[in-house]
Amino acid sequence: MTQHYIPDDLPNTIQHFIDGAFVDSVSGATFDVLDPVSNETYVTAAAGRAEDVDLAVAAATRAFTSGPWPRLKPRERARVLNRIADAVEAQDARLAELETFDTGLPITQALGQAQRAAENFRFFADLIVAQSDDAYKVPGSQLNYVNRKPIGVAGLITPWNTPFMLESWKLAPALATGCTVVLKPAEFTPLSASLWAGIFRDAGVPDGVFNLVNGLGEEAGDALVKHPDVPLISFTGESSTGRLIFANAAPFLKGLSMELGGKSPAVVFADADLDAAIDSTLFGVFSLNGERCTAGSRILVERSVYEDFCARYAARAKSIVVGDPHDPSTEVGALVHPEHYDKVMGYIGIGRSEGRLLAGGGRPEGLDRGNYVAPTVFADVAPDARIFQEEIFGPVVCITPFDTDEEALALANGVRYGLAAYLWTNDLTRAHTFAQRVEAGMVWLNSHNVRDLRTPFGGVKASGLGHEGGYRSIDFYTHQQAVHVTLGPVHTPRFGAAAH
Repeated sequence: MTQHYIPDDLPNTIQHFIDGAFVDSVSGATFDVLDPVSNETYVTAAAGRAEDVDLAVAAATRAFTSGPWPRLKPRERARVLNRIADAVEAQDARLAELETFDTGLPITQALGQAQRAAENFRFFADLIVAQSDDAYKVPGSQLNYVNRKPIGVAGLITPWNTPFMLESWKLAPALATGCTVVLKPAEFTPLSASLWAGIFRDAGVPDGVFNLVNGLGEEAGDALVKHPDVPLISFTGESSTGRLIFANAAPFLKGLSMELGGKSPAVVFADADLDAAIDSTLFGVFSLNGERCTAGSRILVERSVYEDFCARYAARAKSIVVGDPHDPSTEVGALVHPEHYDKVMGYIGIGRSEGRLLAGGGRPEGLDRGNYVAPTVFADVAPDARIFQEEIFGPVVCITPFDTDEEALALANGVRYGLAAYLWTNDLTRAHTFAQRVEAGMVWLNSHNVRDLRTPFGGVKASGLGHEGGYRSIDFYTHQQAVHVTLGPVHTPRFGAAAH
């Protein structure tokens, strides 16, 4: 039985944060939050409903229309964002400890996510200071320029995998541009989100600029999406929820940025560096417990190296350290919630009839409680198999052979998702040709998922709508108003002048 580590000074309750104050739900409703090792309730959280969202949106609206935040100079907002980054870096170990306890992520990986959260704020602090907008001149006649303005209250709905980092990915650009926000974190993992309130207050974010409403997606999240005074929704989560948000936002013509599910291919050609490809494809699907949207969960391998790859991959997967998420030696921890554990185990049951089980397939030996799943590898998986087509979001991978470049491309594109793709080959022509033909918003050549915050992040097909990252995030949270200035005589057709 794994040791059950409990951090010191856990809160007794998790409240909303509205207009600078921690508050309970108007109704008094709460929900239980479990830790993924014991699956026991460790805290109750306020369950937000429409009336709580109304209060949060009203506070954010006041802060936007009459508060100082949208009217600060970019450098002034950047200073606040850098103070936020400083505070996150100063407590990264504590943040990682709480995130690991709440999510089941291995502590070393949670620490990396906390540090990425700080970098997100630093990046957007730099970006808004360097931001420039277009000006177009017609010499002696006209000057046309772009005036960029924050749009208003942004509704941010975030998932339960790496929650603190993914919250920062939305909060940083929204605040950098001068918007105010209402954050609705995932109900499975509300612990780290509650820390933003103190970090922001200490950094000098005015009351009402940041508001937090906890609760279920179908209650608090739904109310936020449907609120008429929230012109923007940024959502990260599964594709089915994304479709529902799209429908509910349509009557209000809201701006939407949605990063949804994935079933990303990792294509390994025979000429690749197989050692590097095995390292990368193992990390790409088993890091973060497999609970990652960009996981390369379909590995497509050229037939001449297929059996060698499968044998070496399975041997490594069997050696992955599964255990206490707080142990620095752990590589795969506990899945976030028993509901999700049951989903992943259900797919493993399906996979037993759809592929050749090479590793894993159930609960690791010696871990008799908690949401632990052994890294699981299926080979010889057909392209119409459910485990090939559907997002599992856990430590489960399927391997499929191919014979030609065209077959590899058809397999890679043969799912409804299109978030990421990974390609391993030493043929430069093949690499670029394949990358440009694969249906994916992001492609990594001879690399695992290494993010450059300047580049667009987003997917195609069922994997998303719109892009964030770099200037694309700035574009999402701002209006770009064209201002036209005439510099010379106005030559306008004089309608109606002939009669006078």
